[in-house]
Amino acid sequence: MTGGSRGIGAAVAVLAAEKGYDVVINYANDVSAAKTIAAHIEQIGRRALTVRGDVASESDVHELFETAANFGPITAVVNNAAITGNTPGRLDEQTVETVRRVVDVNVTGVFLCVREGIRRMSTRHGGSGGAIVNVSSTAARTGSAGEWVHYAATKAAVDTMTFGVAQEVAKEGIRVNAVAPGMVDTGLHAAAGLPDRLDRIAPTIPMGRAGKPEEIAEAILWALSPAASYLTGSVLQVGGGR
Repeated sequence: MTGGSRGIGAAVAVLAAEKGYDVVINYANDVSAAKTIAAHIEQIGRRALTVRGDVASESDVHELFETAANFGPITAVVNNAAITGNTPGRLDEQTVETVRRVVDVNVTGVFLCVREGIRRMSTRHGGSGGAIVNVSSTAARTGSAGEWVHYAATKAAVDTMTFGVAQEVAKEGIRVNAVAPGMVDTGLHAAAGLPDRLDRIAPTIPMGRAGKPEEIAEAILWALSPAASYLTGSVLQVGGGR
């Protein structure tokens, strides 16, 4: 899985191990956090590998999937890595460099990982099937005005990619879905310079609170599981009603 060293990604990695998966954790920079999650997974009794890499890099993504092959055939892919650009503000205040980088990670990165997953899991390519979950965002619907419109637009692209590619591979043993978290209590907000964001937005959420990474992980693991055997091309909204 990508972006597995912290936040939602770390919660997914741990829950996947609890449900019987061996886990390959991609991370961008924080090797210590990735190693900590890997150690936790091994304590659970499953195998774990960590792979540093930029999901926007074709060669890095290829290395990630080649490393995952050490555990045998790939059966599940979770595309969680994403960035906001860490420069909140109106769209007309953003630099082209920031927007290009966000698109490269959030859209091109998902494309590369979905492509590599299909090439290894599709019956058309000699695989035995599997499931892909792309982590989207409710921002694809709300637009994230005044903060990260460019980020929201990339998540809308992820939703469209999910629906389209699901149709392409539905008869090849692969289900492709997206899970769209709403406001989740992770370190993303403070890192982006908005430490009060959760408190500010929580009152606008019908359930009155931000979600927990573990709650999003439950939705992702359900979408990967046989319990969701007839689910493909869907975007599951997990946003407390917002």
